Amino acid sequence: MNQPPILPPPPATRHHTFGAGIRTWFLTGLIVAGPLALTATIVWWFISLIDGWVKPLVPASLWPDYYLPMHLPGVGVILAFLGLTMLGFLTANLAGRSLLKLGERILDRMPVVRSIYKSLKQIFETVFSQSGTGFRRVGLVQFPQPGMWSIVFISAPPSSVLADNLPAVEHMSVFLPCTPNPTTGFYFYLPASEVIEVPLTPDEAAKLIMSAGLIQPETQQRFAAMVESARKTPSLNPPAAA
Repeated sequence: MNQPPILPPPPATRHHTFGAGIRTWFLTGLIVAGPLALTATIVWWFISLIDGWVKPLVPASLWPDYYLPMHLPGVGVILAFLGLTMLGFLTANLAGRSLLKLGERILDRMPVVRSIYKSLKQIFETVFSQSGTGFRRVGLVQFPQPGMWSIVFISAPPSSVLADNLPAVEHMSVFLPCTPNPTTGFYFYLPASEVIEVPLTPDEAAKLIMSAGLIQPETQQRFAAMVESARKTPSLNPPAAA
């Protein structure tokens, strides 16, 4: 009895293979071009914003646009950088400090402006201080209930006025940001024993929070080990929002 001939397998459908290739190429191009386009847009917006702030303060004869037939972006950023650097240099001198104190005395006589200026000055001094530790450390706390761990930024310790009214144990102040907008969240004081500091940089923690866990930090293995170690500790009471 003759065996039927063995036929070769049908060739792969070309349009499926070609379509998969088009999809892969498109997604690859989107991954490459998307961050570049968004970065360029944000940088352009920032440069235009600074230029718009600085341009009314500088004579038109000092702008390259006055001599060129086109707009040259970024001049305002350069002038702002030079101006702030010069202001810092002058403030470091005796005459500059005297003028600064005189200006602060004038602002101190304005009821509403005084409170706004002092609050903003304290925030800027805390954030941009070279020796400050606020928001430069990352920790874990059990929030909103035991067994649920949230990332927090460790802030400055409570002042003596607040520490005297807290229970007689060491306390820490932390900021718990929300996802995906880390500029909103909860700020509270809690015992230092309930904060587990983790080996994450603030940048890594911010990326993890804003991406809802999609962008994992390079130290994720250490982070996971720290969480596992925290789970083995006795249950802690969740911190209450201040």
